[in-house]
Formats: sequence, C-alpha cells, structure tokens
Amino acid sequence: MLLAHRIRIDASAAQRDYFARAAGTARRVWNWALAEWQRQAALGHQPNALALKKQFNAIKYQDPAWLDADGNPWLRTIHRDAHAQPFANLARAWRRYFEQRRAGGKAHPPRFKKKGRCPDVFYVANDKFRLEGMSAVLPKVGRVALREALRWPGRILGASVSREAGNWFLSVQVEVPEQAAGRRRSGDGVTGVDLGVTSAATLASGEKIAAPRPLKGALRRLRIRSRRLSRKLERAKAAAGIKGRVPKGTRLPVSKNRTKGALALARLQARIARVRRDFTHKLTTRLCRENQAVAIEDLHVKGMLANARLSRAIADVGFYEIRRQLLYKAARYGTCIVLADRWYPSSRLCSACDTRNGTLALGERAWTCANCGAHHDRDVNAAINLQRLATGALAARTALPEASPAATPGTAAGIDPAAGGKVTPARHEHGQQDGSGQEEDAEHVCSPLR
Repeated sequence: MLLAHRIRIDASAAQRDYFARAAGTARRVWNWALAEWQRQAALGHQPNALALKKQFNAIKYQDPAWLDADGNPWLRTIHRDAHAQPFANLARAWRRYFEQRRAGGKAHPPRFKKKGRCPDVFYVANDKFRLEGMSAVLPKVGRVALREALRWPGRILGASVSREAGNWFLSVQVEVPEQAAGRRRSGDGVTGVDLGVTSAATLASGEKIAAPRPLKGALRRLRIRSRRLSRKLERAKAAAGIKGRVPKGTRLPVSKNRTKGALALARLQARIARVRRDFTHKLTTRLCRENQAVAIEDLHVKGMLANARLSRAIADVGFYEIRRQLLYKAARYGTCIVLADRWYPSSRLCSACDTRNGTLALGERAWTCANCGAHHDRDVNAAINLQRLATGALAARTALPEASPAATPGTAAGIDPAAGGKVTPARHEHGQQDGSGQEEDAEHVCSPLR
C-alpha cells in the first residue's frame, strides 16, 4: 500500500533560498518542455518526453537562455532531479488528457505555469536523500531539520519539497507492507452517514457532528486582507503606468509591503485548509475505526456547488474529501464502504414503514410519516436508511463469493490505488429493503485487510 507523510521542514534562510530556486527551475523546465512539445506537434511531429529530455540535456549547459550574467550554467547549482522530473510529469499530463478525450469526458490540455499562480514544488528521487530520525539529508543543501520523524515503515519511493504560505514541507511516499499498514478496529458497528451543511455528518445513532466551517469563521479577515493586497497591486500598476489588465509578460515592481500582504493572505488561507483537513481526518478515522461497515451517499458535489446559496457552505465542509479519505482508510481498517446511488431517496423514505414522502422539500428538517405516523428528523432518518444498506451489504458479503481484488479509488499518496475488492450485492440477500432497487445499485467497496 502506498502512503505519504507530509512533514514540515525547519529550514534556514540559505535552504529556503535554494528550495525557491529549485522550485523555479522545475517550473521553467516544465514551460520549456511544454512549449517545445506544442511546437513539434504543430509541425506534424509526434513529440515524446524522453526525446525532449535528451534535447534539453544537450543544451542546458550551453544555450545562452540557460546561462547566468557571467556566462556560467546556473543549472549546475540545482540538483538534476528538479529539472528532470518535469518531463515525466508532462508525459503523464498529456497521457491523462488523451485518455479523458477518448473516454468522452471533459479534458484540458497541460498549461504553462506562472510564478505565484502555481504551487512551488520539486521532486527528489529516493536514492538522492535519506532520513535520519527528525532530520533529512537532501542534495545540495545537506541536513535539514524536520518537525517529526517518518511514521511509516517500508520502502521509500520518492519525495517532493513544496511550499505553503512561506513554510516548506517534505512529502515522502512510502510503500508500506499490508501487515504494517493495517490497523485494528476498536468496534464492529454498522452505521450510515448522512453528510450535510448544518451538521457535517449525522450518524444512524442520532449523533450529529458539527463541522468547524473555518471559511465562515475567517471570511471577514479574508476579505480585509484580500482588499489590502488588491490596493497594493493597484498602486503597483499605477506606478508602472498600467490601466486595466496587466499585459502578458509584464512584471510589476514588487514592494516589501505587497510581499507581506500576500504572505499574510496565504497564511490565513493555509490555516483555513489545515482546520478543515484536521476535522476531516479525525472524522473519517473515527468512522473506519469504530465500524465494520459504513454507508454514505454518492453525492454529485459538482452539481451541488452550482447552487449559489449553498456552494460556499458545501465547499467549507468538504464532502468529496470525506468520501476520498473513507475509501483509502477503509483498506487499512478492513471496513466495508457502501456507496449509495445518488438518486437513492434516503431522506424521503420512512425508516419505519418504507413509505416514500414525495413532497418533502429541502427546507423541511423534520417530517411525519402519513402512513405510520412516525416523526423523523430528516438527517437521522437518512442515516438510518443508509445503515440498512450497509447491513445488507454485510449480509451479501458473507453469503456470496467475493470478486477478485480490484483497485480501491483514492489513496493517501494520491497516485496509486490501494488494494481492495468489490462485493456483488443480491436483492434477496439484503432482507427487507425499500423496494426501490437501491440494493442492486449500491456499490460496495470492501477491503480484504483485517
């Protein structure tokens, strides 16, 4: 199983300077490779990343565009991994683009990277660095202090150094043996989870877990800092005699106040992301640790974000990230994840008599069944219906042979899938259901790990 550990680096001023130059080198090499790829494609050739890399290696120490003011090749001061990996990344981006086009989906070709508009990151191969407790020895900069030691045992596949709001992080990708990656559950419950805006997660037990909603709490400060930075930018444009949009290729003078304003805004945005990430990790870990089966809805998050009134609140909770983390953590805890079809009427079905309330509006948070008279909290009722699907999935899992191991979408490293499997559900094995056919539409993602 592939896992990644992101560790903050306590870097010195000289090390931060090198990291910034290495990230800039990776960005510039990407732009060169993309421009050359497009040029060759326009001439009717079939470019490939390996040929572009050989072409670049032949000129990188000689071409005047890659020499400093004294005529020396400045790329010699940057480790080669920083300007070699962009070619592999570009090949992967083009391959993904053509695969999406063949599949008939929306596809976007690779784009040029602009300083300040893209993440600052560069790659380090696994044989070019080593970890020693709470420190790492990186090429060109030597030993750097880390905030914590690597938590995963296993074979290190590579690492990347990235910047977030002025802080640098080392993200190490590790191939962890399944025995070491597996975690023991503290309980064997079965639950359904209804995701929402008022409560981030409502469990079938009736417990409602509120989201911190960090964006809502920091929105006023975010607007203030954004306005301050915008005023500094307008002042820089006025000093340069520019009105309207900045012409392409024009660099505005950078003042210290504008740099400090941009850093203050970035730090606030990073804090918002950290609070949301911390809540999501704790919630998903708890659900997988305490349950052998968890049912969630396959929400169409992109379509939900089209609602102008709810889009900010939905994005502040992070529905899709909760699902993504549940899927890869289920493989570690041996938890069965049931993805209910997005058209499943979990809120409209009476969990007591299976009667469907077709007139239930979005604003009605509680309703009474006209058939049996049961009074339901909308979110709790939906979680109970999802719990019944999870119970049926476990019954089908024990009654039917499991399919061959397949890929479970989504991993902590975000690159390769974790091992998993799918169980084919059967209607008669699920017991009493709602009669809507949902038990045949649900996707059951169950991990073979114990």
